[in-house]
Amino acid sequence: MKHYAMVIDQSRCVGCMACIAACVQENQVPFENFRTRVLEITKGKFPKLRTEFRPELCNHCDNAPCVMACPTGASYKREDGIVMIDRDKCVGCKACIAACPYDARYINEEHGFADKCTFCLHRLKKDLEPACVATCIGKSRIFGDLSDKDSEVSRLLAENESRVRLKAAGTKPRVFYIKRYPTKQIEEV
Repeated sequence: MKHYAMVIDQSRCVGCMACIAACVQENQVPFENFRTRVLEITKGKFPKLRTEFRPELCNHCDNAPCVMACPTGASYKREDGIVMIDRDKCVGCKACIAACPYDARYINEEHGFADKCTFCLHRLKKDLEPACVATCIGKSRIFGDLSDKDSEVSRLLAENESRVRLKAAGTKPRVFYIKRYPTKQIEEV
């Protein structure tokens, strides 16, 4: 069984926002909503400042609070680890939105259901990468199967220090962040 995950190499993200545009186009995301976003974060003190970009999306958590909070069973976790929403069961109550510590869900106002990143499941079924991965010009988004020890995501996580967002929340996210350049270089900039 596949165990999908995404690795984001922040040292390669240039903040071009192509991932957002691709996602909006691919998934018909309504204006003013998002399934993925890129935050620009400035660290340090003048004159030693640095800016980094942090792509964010649904973390497809192993311990997904959105699934536990859903009163109708519309939010569920597939065997391959992708957290989904059954639009026919969703009543738009927003319980899943309140439960998500990553602010990764929204209500599609036109249709009345909750929505979020699905790792482009419709593309995966055709053996295509998620749209955000396929269009990333910096190749900072890497998607694959964690159960395959030879996959690029498994290799990157084995070779690099990684972190997840809000580790203390206990959600066990499947979106991992790495930086392939040495930390010392970052601090000297």
